[in-house]
This record gives sequence, structure tokens and C-alpha cells, in this order.
Amino acid sequence: MRHLVRSALLGLVLLASGFTDAARAAEKVDLLLVLASDVSRSVTPEKFKLQRDGYAAAIANPRVLDAIKGGRNGRIAVLFLEWSGTTNQKVVIDWTIIDGEQAAQGFATRLLEEPRAFADRTSISSGIEAAMAELDKAPLESERQTIDVSGDGTNNAGRDVSAVRDQALAKGIVINGLVILSDSPMPWNPEHTNPPGGLAKYYRDNVTGGPGSFVMEAQNFGSFGDAILKKMIAEIADAGRGNVVR
Repeated sequence: MRHLVRSALLGLVLLASGFTDAARAAEKVDLLLVLASDVSRSVTPEKFKLQRDGYAAAIANPRVLDAIKGGRNGRIAVLFLEWSGTTNQKVVIDWTIIDGEQAAQGFATRLLEEPRAFADRTSISSGIEAAMAELDKAPLESERQTIDVSGDGTNNAGRDVSAVRDQALAKGIVINGLVILSDSPMPWNPEHTNPPGGLAKYYRDNVTGGPGSFVMEAQNFGSFGDAILKKMIAEIADAGRGNVVR
């Protein structure tokens, strides 16, 4: 009898869990946004901190929250991914619904507490591939899917980045870029951070794409926070038409 009771209780728990998962899978948000952050070797500890601080401040900024509230569903889902070399991608914070100040502050606090994932080469292509995989298995629904790639250099590892970009665009994913400009080229590989025509042009030609996609520039890591704030507002509000550098 005890065995039958335990089996029945277990069945009820599994059934309830199934209903919960199904309900969550059907939940709609206005945007599925992957924040894909470069943590390659050229990103010093000081630069890394500025990036993390910038993302944390932006997600909890009242202007970002107002943009979220202005959507049809009044909520978005965000995943924070760090990427570096070909096999170095890590989900720092999994899919989180941001629907107000409390959720945004919680996301920001967790982001500031998590340790750095990697410090390897710069595989933008592998970062995009990892972001696509996370979008494929997201437990939420949205008509809009965006990968927000930030970085300070060109792709120097993994697959051809433009081929991966095209694969993402074919799936209806929009890729936006935030390039962090370097005042001084790297002595051993100057074209990595300062390619011909500039890093913004490199991103427009090889990384970003999709309806309304754009590239924004941070003049240096110190101005990253302001740039990412403007970028997130534009993404959430579906602002900015064409590949525009702002």
C-alpha cells in the first residue's frame, strides 16, 4: 500500500511539473535577447569589469525598463553568454524574464557576482553558434530573437564568422554589434583590434545583419556603459533601421 501511495504521489508531482513546464514554454515575451560578451585575451581585468558594470547598469536602467513596459507583453527574456576561443562559451546567467525593476536588479546583482569565464582567442563565430543553440532551446516564445555581440577585435578562431552570421539570419535571428574601439593597435597583431576600415566596418561586413540591425561604437571600454545602454533601448524598442553606426 505504501508503495502504491508513493507511486501515486510521484505521478502527481511529475504531472504537475509537466503542466508547469508546458505553461512556461507557452509563455510569450516581446524579445528573446542573448547578450554575448567578449572575454578574450585582449580584454584586461579592468576592461572586463567595465563591461560587466556596463551591462548590469543598463539592464536595470529606468529607460530600459520603460522600453520593456512599452512592449505588447511588457516583458523580455535575457540570457548572458561569455565567449572567447573556439570551445570557450559559457552561459553566465540562463534565460531570465525581465518584467520590472525587481527582476532587472536581480539579474544585475547576479551578473556582478559571477566570476569571469575565459581568457582565450577571439571566436565570434563560436559565440554566435552558442547563442543560436540557446535560442533554439529557450523555454519561452517570441516573434523577435536578437543576439547582441560585443567585442574589441576580429574573428581569429573557429568557423568563418560571416558564414555563421548568414546561418543565424536564415533562422530569422537579428544580430546587432557593439564594438569597443582600441586607441592603440596590439603590437603583435595590429589588425585584430584595428582592422582596415575600422572595427565597426568589420562588424557590419561580417558579424551583424537582419531587419533593423545596427552597429554601435564605444570609443573605449570606459564609454562602454553608455553605449550598451543606448543599444539595449534600441533593441527592445525595435529602433534603428539599417546597419547604422551610432
